[in-house]
Amino acid sequence: MNDGKEGTIGAKLRDLRLKNGLTQEELADRAELTKGYISQLENDLTSPSIATLIDILTLLGSSLGKFFSDFDDTPVAFTPDDYFEKDYGDEKIVWIVPTAQKNEMEPVILELKVGASTDADIPHEGEEFGYVLDGEIEVTVGERTARAKQGDTFYFSSDRRHLIKNVGNKTCKVLWVSCPPSF
Repeated sequence: MNDGKEGTIGAKLRDLRLKNGLTQEELADRAELTKGYISQLENDLTSPSIATLIDILTLLGSSLGKFFSDFDDTPVAFTPDDYFEKDYGDEKIVWIVPTAQKNEMEPVILELKVGASTDADIPHEGEEFGYVLDGEIEVTVGERTARAKQGDTFYFSSDRRHLIKNVGNKTCKVLWVSCPPSF
């Protein structure tokens, strides 16, 4: 169940308590607190003092450092305000996930003007996937060339030279995902 509180201090305390096989009442007794207070903590209705949090974490076999070290505050949704774009004239790349270069995959929106193409990418490790959002393209991988239009996809191993060319009569847009990041 995802109640929107995943990753909060309360949710993490609840998960740690359950991992230790304790009820709220058992934890409250050991920490010399009330069951109601433990419930309020777990539901993020109150915040513990540092001393109380240290006591609870010690009882649960953890520490402040361990407890907070695995807090994941990485955003999972992004808006156009978060995007970064680079215009190269005939080619524009829009990074739609900030700092994606540190992730396993890197999605971008590629825009190519009529007749334009990407530089031929030299062989490298990984795989690439694309979805044509608008227009018509030609995908060349090694000696093979294929066409794809709006709504079509492509997928290939990056171990051969590859490029994309706009063969339509308007600017094309492609959602392109590279794994590992290469843009």
